[in-house]
Amino acid sequence: MRKFLLSIWEIVEVVLISLVTVFIIRTFVAQPFLVSGASMEPNFQDGNYLIIDEVTYRFREPERGEVVVFRYPKDPSTYFIKRIIGLPGERAVVDNGAVKVYKGSKVLFEEGGTSGSVDITLGANQYFVLGDNRYNSFDSRSWGAVSKKYLVGIARVRVFPITELGIVRQSDGL
Repeated sequence: MRKFLLSIWEIVEVVLISLVTVFIIRTFVAQPFLVSGASMEPNFQDGNYLIIDEVTYRFREPERGEVVVFRYPKDPSTYFIKRIIGLPGERAVVDNGAVKVYKGSKVLFEEGGTSGSVDITLGANQYFVLGDNRYNSFDSRSWGAVSKKYLVGIARVRVFPITELGIVRQSDGL
């Protein structure tokens, strides 16, 4: 009987250690994310399965061009995926199909390929995000800047579809 109980205890230990490990990894290191919708096409399609790095922003600030997953500011239970276009302290202007980001005396410019009109100066810890599919994206043009506190992490790896398995490119847009 004692051997049987020791065997059961070993199984319980393995299960508990596995659950704690998975919990720690999913909470603090990385988590899966399923792309839903067409706002990030052509770089990400509906149904793409990604791994999100949740560690990097604990050691450095987000950078322009990074694909980020964040909690929607008006409903934090909803997650979005977009690309960072404007950084804290910058001015982002969308007008006549163009996107301009004013970084001090320098102007970053993306011609055509967007709709809407917005002129926003970002505060501390605020980011201007746009979908890669500018005509079909609900993003900072609609609801304003995203605070750093809502950023979950960076899209690092595409897992599915298997034919597109690989590291996510972080430099499209401005």
